[in-house]
Amino acid sequence: MAAPLTVGDFLRAAARRMRRAHLHFGHGTHDARGEAIFLALHVLKLSYESLQAALGRRLSAIERARLESLLERRIGTRLPAPYLTHEAWLGEYRFYVDRRVIVPRSFIAELLRAGLEPWLPRRVRSALDLCTGSGCLAVLLASRFPEARVDASDLSADALAVARRNVARYRMGRRIRPVRSDLFGALRGRRYDLIVSNPPYVTAASMRRLPPEYRHEPRAALAGGADGLDIVRRILAEARARLAPGGLLVCEIGHNRRALEKAFPSLPFLWLETSAGPEHVFLLERAQLPLTTVTRNTSTRARRPRGARSGAARAPRKSATPARHPRARA
Repeated sequence: MAAPLTVGDFLRAAARRMRRAHLHFGHGTHDARGEAIFLALHVLKLSYESLQAALGRRLSAIERARLESLLERRIGTRLPAPYLTHEAWLGEYRFYVDRRVIVPRSFIAELLRAGLEPWLPRRVRSALDLCTGSGCLAVLLASRFPEARVDASDLSADALAVARRNVARYRMGRRIRPVRSDLFGALRGRRYDLIVSNPPYVTAASMRRLPPEYRHEPRAALAGGADGLDIVRRILAEARARLAPGGLLVCEIGHNRRALEKAFPSLPFLWLETSAGPEHVFLLERAQLPLTTVTRNTSTRARRPRGARSGAARAPRKSATPARHPRARA
């Protein structure tokens, strides 16, 4: 690639190279152009809003060298860009990430921006981010519900080390408690007004077809068994005992809605509208969760409850693309 003279030159040339290399995206960006923007914003310390005005700006020799090095690593290693930059964004919130955790990407984040209205009828004083990974949803919970104490649980000690770093970044150490736990195992006796979870839910068939970028992520944070529901079944079996009266469970399951409804035909899942439609995140009230869970023995291989019953509830749609990461927080 000829040395780019301006920011715009770099974006065009980098996008062409990534397309030719047949890279895969989805870790905060959706295509080669978005990925090039992500890399440029990181190196040049720009906000998305300032990018347009900077397109004609000439790059210094140091900037060109840094951009070229980052692009070469992205193409040569097939590592997701956030692992190279050690930063990922959910809306305006920036999080530290490395290969000990999956790159944050959750529709629950956009639902939390609206406070789960109108489905959350009570003040949240206690919340749990189950399968917390990098701790991103725990930080968003504590930010959205300032009176809440938040537990951030994960089985992986490595993931919790990353979560602690992000909790410290947002100075929330007094309100967020990282806990090593196999789901609810180390949380006996605790009750929560709200439980959110983005658990492993990728089916076995999809795991075998993952692009190289996704194979760099911790397998245990992705693999959900034959039909993608191994962990979700355990959550549904145990969540009622961990919720306070009137509490809510909000869980993301990827593309497994059909498999879940087939496995649990008696549960009145309320499917929340997200920027990708009403297919990926369900809500159940404590009273709707079973005391003892019995599921149909299904192995549906999809790729990845009062109210409307098995229909779709609407929530505000995400207004910004993942590439829009203003450098205003942390």
